[in-house]
Amino acid sequence: MRGGEKVLEALCEMYPEADLFTHVHVPGAVSPVIERHRIKETFIGRLPLAPRLYKYYLPLMPLALEQIDLRGYDLVISSESGPAKGIIPPSGATHVCYCHSPMRYAWNMFHDYRERTSLLNRVMMPPLLHYVRSWDVSSAARVDAFAANSRTVAGRIARYWRRDAEVVFPPVDVDSFAPRRRGEDDDFYLMAGELVRYKRPDIAVEAFSRSKRRLVVIGGGEMLAELRAQAGPSVTILGPQPFDVLRDHYARCKALVFPGEEDFGIVPVEAMASGRPVIAFGRGGATETVVDGVTGLLFHAQTPEALMEAVERSEGMHFEVADCVARARQFTKSAFKEGMARLIAQATRAGAQA
Repeated sequence: MRGGEKVLEALCEMYPEADLFTHVHVPGAVSPVIERHRIKETFIGRLPLAPRLYKYYLPLMPLALEQIDLRGYDLVISSESGPAKGIIPPSGATHVCYCHSPMRYAWNMFHDYRERTSLLNRVMMPPLLHYVRSWDVSSAARVDAFAANSRTVAGRIARYWRRDAEVVFPPVDVDSFAPRRRGEDDDFYLMAGELVRYKRPDIAVEAFSRSKRRLVVIGGGEMLAELRAQAGPSVTILGPQPFDVLRDHYARCKALVFPGEEDFGIVPVEAMASGRPVIAFGRGGATETVVDGVTGLLFHAQTPEALMEAVERSEGMHFEVADCVARARQFTKSAFKEGMARLIAQATRAGAQA
C-alpha cells in the first residue's frame, strides 16, 4: 500500500462499483477497499513467478494492455507510472489518466537505471526501451485528459508526450498523524521510505555517520544491507516497521531528512502532519510541499556536505508546529477526490461535445 495504491484506493471509494484491471494481483497485498472490487489480471499474471518478477515482463505489457476488453464501459481511469494508459478505450468512453510519472527508467532516469544495473541489462535496455518509448508516446494519444500528481510530473508529461496535464496532488491520510510533546531524549533525525538508489539514502547515512548526529532510518528495500554496513554508531537502521512505530518516530524526531528527488513524495507530508519540519533536496515534489524556511529547509546539491549544512542551519531556526500541520492539510484525500471529480466531469463534457 504505497502511493500508487493509495491513489487507487481513493478512486475505488469514488467508484465503488468499478472493475479493476491489473497485470498482477496478489490477494491480501492491498487494502480491503481495493479487494472488494472485481479484479481481473492480464495474461502477465499467469506467467511464471509473475508476483515477484513482473518487472521483467515489461516488453509484453503493451500487448497485454491492448488485449483488455473494455467494451461496455463509459469511463476508464488509468493509474500510470509504468505502461497503464496504453489500453484501447471503447468508442464513446472517456479515458482519464492519473500519472504518477512517465516511466522513469525509460525517460528522465534512463541513464541512472542503466548505469546501476547488471551488464546484461545494460546491453538489453537501449533497444528494448527504444521500442517502449515509441509505444509510450503513441499511446498518450489514447487519453482524453491527464492528471499529474505534481507540477514536476506535469512538466515531464509536456516534455515527453507533448500533452497538457492538470495537477491533482495525491491523497495523503493526514488524519492518521498528529503532533505530540517531544521528550528530552528525542534528539534524533528521521529518514523514512523505501531504501532504493534513486531516493539517495546513502547521502543521509554518510552525512550523519560523519557528523555523529543521531539518525534513525525506517524502511526496507534493496539497499538495506548495504546501508547497515555503511552506517556509523550514530545511525540506527530499523528496517521495515509497523505503522505505529513510524507514526511515533515522525512525531518525536527533530526533523525528517529527505535526500532524494521524488515525483511528489508522501513522506514529507506525513512528517509535516506530525508537526515536524522537513529538510529536503530542493528538486521535484518536495519543492511543492515543503515551504522553505517555514515548514522546513531545501538544500540544492545532492551531497552529504549540503545536507549537513542544511541540518546545521535548521538547528538555529524555529519551525512552528501549526505551520507544518496546516501545510500538510492541503494534501488530503478529500482534496484529491474533488480534483479528480472536477477533471473527469470536464473530460466527459468535452467528449460529449466533440
